[in-house]
Amino acid sequence: MDIFDILTMVGGLAMFLYGMSVMGDGLMRFSGGKLERILEKLTDRRIKGLLLGVAVTAAIQSSSATTVMVVGFVNSGIMKLNQAVGVIMGANIGTTVTSWILSLTGIQSDNVILSLLKPSAFAPVLAAVGIYMYMKGKDGSRSKNGGMILLGFAVLMFGMETMSGAVAPLSESPAFVRILTLFSNPLFGIAAGAIVTAAIQSSSASVGILQALCISGAINYSAAIPIIMGQNIGTCVTAMLSSMGASTNARRTSFIHLYFNLIGTVVFTTLFYVVHHFVTLDFVSQPATAAGIAVIHSLFNIACTIMLFPFGDKLVKLAIRTVPDTGDTDIEIRAKRASEMGLDERFLERPSFAIQRCKVAANEMADKASDAFMLAMDVLKNYDKDKADAVIRLEQECDEYEDIIGTYMVKLSGRDLSREDSQLMSLVLHAINDYERISDHAINVVEAAQEMQTREISMTSYGNLELDSFGTAIKDILMITGEAFISNDRSKARQVEPLEEVVDNLSAEMRQRHIERLRKGICSMEAGIILEDILIYFERVSDHCSNIALCLIEIGEDSFGRHEYVSERTKGSDPDFQNTYTLMRNRYTLPKVQEGTV
Repeated sequence: MDIFDILTMVGGLAMFLYGMSVMGDGLMRFSGGKLERILEKLTDRRIKGLLLGVAVTAAIQSSSATTVMVVGFVNSGIMKLNQAVGVIMGANIGTTVTSWILSLTGIQSDNVILSLLKPSAFAPVLAAVGIYMYMKGKDGSRSKNGGMILLGFAVLMFGMETMSGAVAPLSESPAFVRILTLFSNPLFGIAAGAIVTAAIQSSSASVGILQALCISGAINYSAAIPIIMGQNIGTCVTAMLSSMGASTNARRTSFIHLYFNLIGTVVFTTLFYVVHHFVTLDFVSQPATAAGIAVIHSLFNIACTIMLFPFGDKLVKLAIRTVPDTGDTDIEIRAKRASEMGLDERFLERPSFAIQRCKVAANEMADKASDAFMLAMDVLKNYDKDKADAVIRLEQECDEYEDIIGTYMVKLSGRDLSREDSQLMSLVLHAINDYERISDHAINVVEAAQEMQTREISMTSYGNLELDSFGTAIKDILMITGEAFISNDRSKARQVEPLEEVVDNLSAEMRQRHIERLRKGICSMEAGIILEDILIYFERVSDHCSNIALCLIEIGEDSFGRHEYVSERTKGSDPDFQNTYTLMRNRYTLPKVQEGTV
């Protein structure tokens, strides 16, 4: 083997690793976060978690990615420690799918059908189709992502073939044979497999490299078996690194992964060599094949799962003993709070899923802001200190949500987002700002109620009745906006702007009536000033609701700007708008003024 063979092997390895990375990224983007959301929701039973771990890992071709995602779920409180065990075990089985695909490079046959299964036969076709889909597809589209998958797979297979061809002369190299003889020692073999896998952070890639070397015929099963077992230990490094700085349970999750692979390796290495000592296993001295590596890789992971699945709770207890509860620093508390909202930084590697988590957190913020303002209106009607304190707490939580969600999305904005994800990010950014302002106005209303309580100021009976009627419209616009935003319901969002117009009219009418009461001396100037403030707060809340609804409509329809949108509808050119406005104008009216009063 000369210098040119070495360069060819390095180039093939680079193509192989790059192809695996591109294919993995394409698979994750193609799923659009759906696999992660399925994993998030359907892990209530360990056996179900096991099956999902197998399916998700087989789909995204990375047990490390699945395990890191699980660490993030546990860190966020989305998944419990007991639920994580099954998914981790399933991920170890799912990752063996890659080795079966890569074993196709070892097919040697004159049969036409079998020859077509060789990567050298179909990889060029996949590359051609993939580049066409990639070039024609729009950024973030499923076509472009599908093209990435095919291109990544083709590059991966070309790299595999290149490596295999470059290492073929190694079978005649005495130095290489001596090195492999060292790996026949289980400890050296396990250490080598673990180190290489930890370095490239992918057990699938390290198994593929081993399969490529096997094609040279220089590697026996005696060296390959301990290397495979070591690879399962090395793949734990990714999750261990990911859990650094995470919550206690997240760190425990990474240790469950480590203990599962470590115990499995120790038990089966011991069992295998004890059996081999008493009953000579002839195949051990035979040259390993790519298909043989796939078989051993699968049997080892399936056997480990069968053995340790009944002891999942024991693994949890062992991890808890390893990582005891400790006090958190201020930075850790903030990170923990973000994780409790589902905004774990590990999810940033899966942008589609991460933006969905932002939307879920924004939905929670929307509920809190709406609850705060409705509670504030109750305080205005009948002052209650406990309710006033509850409004203050909700407003503080909304401030925290806006800060954490906004900071998280700044980090997310630097990722490669699809068009749909970018639109959703824009909606969430607009909404959290508006909902934070709504919660601020809830505080304003409570302060107005407190001032009235302290200074013993009261509204007239008619003023209170009008405020109740006006308040009904505000509660409804908050409710409609919240339902539209949370469910992405554009038809419901279209009801908001007509109601906002009604709110403006009600506000103007209340001001006019109040001026009449002041002129007749029925209402005090102090009460009038506070009422004016309250009307402003109510109007501003309806404006923020309108902002949220219009953003939802504009993004959904790719329509023009807010002012043009509103103008087109309020000029009478939109009959649906006018009909909805008329219906709501009749529904929300101030109480009629009796003769002699205002």
